[in-house]
Amino acid sequence: MKIAVIGGTGRIGSQVVDILNGRGHEAVPHSPSTGLDVLSGQGMPEAMEGADVVVNLTNSPTFDEASFEFFQKSMDNMLQAADAAGVGHAVILSIVGVDLVPELDYYRAKTLQEDLLKAGPVPYTIVRSTQFFEFVDAVMSWTSDDTAVRLPATPVQPIAAAEIAAAVADAAAGTPLQGTRDVAGPEVFALDELGRITLAARGDSRAVVTDPTAGMFAAVKGDALVPKGDAVIAKTSYREWLAG
Repeated sequence: MKIAVIGGTGRIGSQVVDILNGRGHEAVPHSPSTGLDVLSGQGMPEAMEGADVVVNLTNSPTFDEASFEFFQKSMDNMLQAADAAGVGHAVILSIVGVDLVPELDYYRAKTLQEDLLKAGPVPYTIVRSTQFFEFVDAVMSWTSDDTAVRLPATPVQPIAAAEIAAAVADAAAGTPLQGTRDVAGPEVFALDELGRITLAARGDSRAVVTDPTAGMFAAVKGDALVPKGDAVIAKTSYREWLAG
């Protein structure tokens, strides 16, 4: 099976390409370095040529209102080219609970991306992930100084990027769901507690202050970011990942 991986040189995309090729598929990465411009559409017809599946792992460079234009243009260009080339399955990576946090521009933009795929001409699968282990440091950096890290107690169920890549590869190699598959890590944490675990594991003596107004995740109400019902639960725990 030939699989075009848009954003195939990034953190998740490069792993998806390696997994699929290791399984005997022909996974081809496409990115600006290979001549693809998702906003203008330049290189998109060539990327779709002969592909059975397209996986879109591109991401907006900003989390603000500009992300709407990014997802609108990139999805329009991808779907048009995929339909013209007869691609039979389109896969995107989204976020668990993305439609439950309308206060965040980026989450509303990702919801738009999902809606464009659902309304488009190509059979589809949406893989929704919880937050990556790899992003915890960045989240803490938004609201930290030399003495403390301020975090809300937002419930999260984080997952290793490698296991998300495997879930995306599984979706790409499978039949279109015409729906959504949630993927999450094995444990639920309050975000402030996740910060304390992280600092302790790294010998960082700073305190974590619970602050319901701190950072992007302060906008999340209740357990919106924790999957409900059926979800694929990954095996690697956060403490195991930190130790590794």
